[in-house]
Amino acid sequence: MEAMPPRTPDAGTTVGLFWVAAEGAYLGAPAAAPAADVVLRPSGPRVTGPHPRDWTWPEISGLEVTEVPVRSTLRRWATRAAGFAAAALDAWVPSGPTEMTVVLTTPHGTLRTPVYAAAAVAYSPREVDLSRQLISRFTAGTATPALMTEWWEQSRPAEVLRSREREALLEHWLAHA
Repeated sequence: MEAMPPRTPDAGTTVGLFWVAAEGAYLGAPAAAPAADVVLRPSGPRVTGPHPRDWTWPEISGLEVTEVPVRSTLRRWATRAAGFAAAALDAWVPSGPTEMTVVLTTPHGTLRTPVYAAAAVAYSPREVDLSRQLISRFTAGTATPALMTEWWEQSRPAEVLRSREREALLEHWLAHA
């Protein structure tokens, strides 16, 4: 995949497994062309890139995100400590974003496409669980990604949301879906 474009606060924000922006809710972070993105729209998911495809939600029998980087409390603290130590030694070199896989199941088969994780290091287990619940509601037709883009249009947070804030927002979306 190509490298991610620079993310700016006015372009969107990470909430769970999603990158929420005015143009839609991405699974993972938006990638630079020609790499593929998976955008969740009210009408259905869209895969962009060299082989674009569109579906309606009723056409999707399954949608999941695999290979999600999940952090434990111990891993989070170890990563922070290593980052501080490397920075103190001027040895830190940022690594590329982690890839996840989006698996779309339709009556015509299964499509797998890589996407970038939008989390700086990894997602909390609760964030992953809540995101997967929301994705299940999209495929079941009981929720729409419009609730995420509407939230973005109304709030446009100026700072990166903390893990607990992202979890609370996912819970809110699930409660109001």
